[in-house]
Amino acid sequence: MKARFYILAGFFSILFTLLGYKLYSLQILKGSDYVEKVAARNELAEQQSLRRGQIFFTDKNNTNIPVALNKEFPHIIAIPKEIQDAPEAAKMFASILGVSEAKLEEVFSSKLSYYSLMDKASEEVVAAVNAANTPGVEASVAQYRYNPFGSLASQVIGFVGKTDKSIEPVGLYGLEKLHDEQLAKGDDLSFTIDRNLQAEAEQVLDKLIEEHKASGGTILIQEPKSGRILAMASAPDFDPNTYSDAPIRTFTNPAVQAQYEPGSVFKPLTMAAGIDSGSITPDTTFVDTGHVTMNGKTITNWDHKAHGKITMTNVIEDSVNTGAIFAQQKMGREIFYSYLKKFGLGELTNIDLPDEVRGDLRNLERKKAPDIDYATASYGQGTGATPIQMITAFSAIANGGLLMRPYVGADTKPYVVRRVMSEETALKVTRMMESAVEKAKLAAIPEYRVAGKTGTAFIPENGKYNENALIHSYIGFAPAEDAKFVILMKLERPDKPLAGATVVPKFKEIAQFALNYYDIAPDKLTTITP
Repeated sequence: MKARFYILAGFFSILFTLLGYKLYSLQILKGSDYVEKVAARNELAEQQSLRRGQIFFTDKNNTNIPVALNKEFPHIIAIPKEIQDAPEAAKMFASILGVSEAKLEEVFSSKLSYYSLMDKASEEVVAAVNAANTPGVEASVAQYRYNPFGSLASQVIGFVGKTDKSIEPVGLYGLEKLHDEQLAKGDDLSFTIDRNLQAEAEQVLDKLIEEHKASGGTILIQEPKSGRILAMASAPDFDPNTYSDAPIRTFTNPAVQAQYEPGSVFKPLTMAAGIDSGSITPDTTFVDTGHVTMNGKTITNWDHKAHGKITMTNVIEDSVNTGAIFAQQKMGREIFYSYLKKFGLGELTNIDLPDEVRGDLRNLERKKAPDIDYATASYGQGTGATPIQMITAFSAIANGGLLMRPYVGADTKPYVVRRVMSEETALKVTRMMESAVEKAKLAAIPEYRVAGKTGTAFIPENGKYNENALIHSYIGFAPAEDAKFVILMKLERPDKPLAGATVVPKFKEIAQFALNYYDIAPDKLTTITP
């Protein structure tokens, strides 16, 4: 009996000794390892729970429509402390993850608490990782930025990603960059872009580029009375969900970050300056001989015709270069230049988007600028502007002479920058543009009065104009004397020589869509005779 007692006592003594050693090993010898593993998972869980604020666009009913939000995707991670055989694990996962064996072995052998091996992993990768069942390499889930409409307004929105200077994802380009701090704190932000108008503009632009084999383009839609931007589309663009697959050049926003020479679309601004300064009227006449020679160079009209005795309204209707030069010379250099500055050219519009550029009036600002520089500037060659500058300048005409600051922030208050011209001048220029639409017919919309102007400009290359490289543009608004929107169309390097064959019909298409979408009442009454 005593023998059995001693045997049992000895057995339990050994058992408790082993258990004690196990606890000692777990708590003391390997305690730091487990603490680090728990800390690694806690750190990962904390990062996955961080919520970035959503970005909302709107529609005609002021509905908030999310265009950038957070969504959970599969995520492959490594916890090196748990990996028992780094070389063997690296060999196993190299083909699964598409990562070099040497890189994986370096990671698996490191002292990192955890390491992200693959973001947004496919179902096939997740299945392969799970099947491998290797401690220290596992499939998890994490929140990532997601744009539900793909490439819609991608250059306006931007994207979220990592850089060499940031361990954690940050906003890169567009609204994601400009408002990174607020969004990172979880603040939701709303903007003025109308999702439906934006989608229509992008669809029209894509068709325009495809039909005319163009290299790119921009379409802007602005509400002239407030300055708010309703649509801002440029192509080529990219999908923020797969931004790493896109060329870097597509990330910038040409509407605010790229200047161009506008061409004849500039002529209404010249006429506004001349009329408002009292130098000319819409009915002022001059005799067009078809060419002007100055500083040893000859300027001709786009059609190489001499139009004879015509009015300033005829100049806009037929886009006569020599007529724009006449108007500029009647008012003189100082007045002409001062009005360009009033229109906001050569300076920032201060739109609430990042990295806006100024445009370029330097050729007019030189002390000994030749007369020909002012002459070509009168019809939009030799000076640079951005699309946002041009549409904002035309919105001043549509808005009775008041220049508004353009904006995309839904909570931004309309801001009057300055009065550019009198209401009377704005109305006169509007009617000149309306007359151009009525004569050409291409942009005319039944039952609506439309004001607009075409532009065809040569692209300067290596210090010279390439006559085979063109920019087509059109800027118009409707209803003419109570404009609800201004539309800018810009097409780069199309296969046709004239804007009337490319951007003008598409302007009409978008304008009709906008008029119907916003239920805008007709302003052109037709008389029915019995």
